[in-house]
Amino acid sequence: MSEIIVRVASLEKTYKSEGETLTILKDLSVDIEKGKKITIVGESGSGKSTFLNIIGGLDKATSGEVICGSFNLSKLDESSLSKYRTHFLGLIFQFHYLLKDFTALENVALPAIMAGVPKKTAMERAKKLLCDVALEDRLSHLPSKLSGGERQRVAVARALINNPELILADEPTGNLDPQNAAMIGDLLFSMTEKYQKTLLLVTHDRNLAQKGDICYSIKNGALEEVKGEIK
Repeated sequence: MSEIIVRVASLEKTYKSEGETLTILKDLSVDIEKGKKITIVGESGSGKSTFLNIIGGLDKATSGEVICGSFNLSKLDESSLSKYRTHFLGLIFQFHYLLKDFTALENVALPAIMAGVPKKTAMERAKKLLCDVALEDRLSHLPSKLSGGERQRVAVARALINNPELILADEPTGNLDPQNAAMIGDLLFSMTEKYQKTLLLVTHDRNLAQKGDICYSIKNGALEEVKGEIK
């Protein structure tokens, strides 16, 4: 029987501003099985990133329940939320967010060091991951000396450094040219498959979305499974 790693039930997200109420997500429910590669598409403003931010503990739901592994996100205090983000999640964004004064190796190792892993062990783990993403000759390079595609490869390696259960990727190819976008897309799927991670990926790229085991579209605040070709 398949293990459910993410369970979302009756999720709602509402924003209130100047007397107006805007509901972004409404009655959204989904179960995600461990090891699956899930893609999410939808029009701008449909709530894709909001949904991912709630799963990532970066935003709070107005109502509903989100359970990821053993973590019930609505019941976590700040300390537990930090533990959840550090050990359960790997995050990849549209922008790489690499520290400009740190080398590629240091950027990847830093989250592990901050999580209490001995520096030598963290560096060895980071080096292996950077070799996995074909950057073994860029270990000592600063971000300014890397191409856009190389920076995003570093970001992929960094997301895996603490051996998370779940990888969240929000438009990870959005800032790249078509060639690099295709390469990063392939890399994301191959790395999460190699390390047996669950992937939840938001994208506007139809070719990338098509690679998922299941593709969902956010419409009217809820998830609908996309059957056949993604348009």
